[in-house]
Amino acid sequence: MTHTFSVWLVLIAAFVAANLPFINERWLAVVPRRTPQKTLWMRVAELVVLYFLVGALGLVLEQRAGQIAPQTWEFYATTGALFLTLAFPGFVYRYLYRHRG
Repeated sequence: MTHTFSVWLVLIAAFVAANLPFINERWLAVVPRRTPQKTLWMRVAELVVLYFLVGALGLVLEQRAGQIAPQTWEFYATTGALFLTLAFPGFVYRYLYRHRG
């Protein structure tokens, strides 16, 4: 697996994971819920869990490519902001787009 492919894989996984809480009503798209609607706070909590899962994927791919670069708070602030930016289409679809019917 090339380095470029690994980067694109993490970016695509981040985009899918960031929008996943907003496009379905299951926990992590797997576990069915008893109540029909998830609240915004449930979706945010799911977003945080998915952020760490995508981060773990990136960490595994970086470990396979070589030595892991040291990461400070700036790294986590930047990747968190990127993850929230990637979640914007799902948020707009769920809360701002007027659904008919």
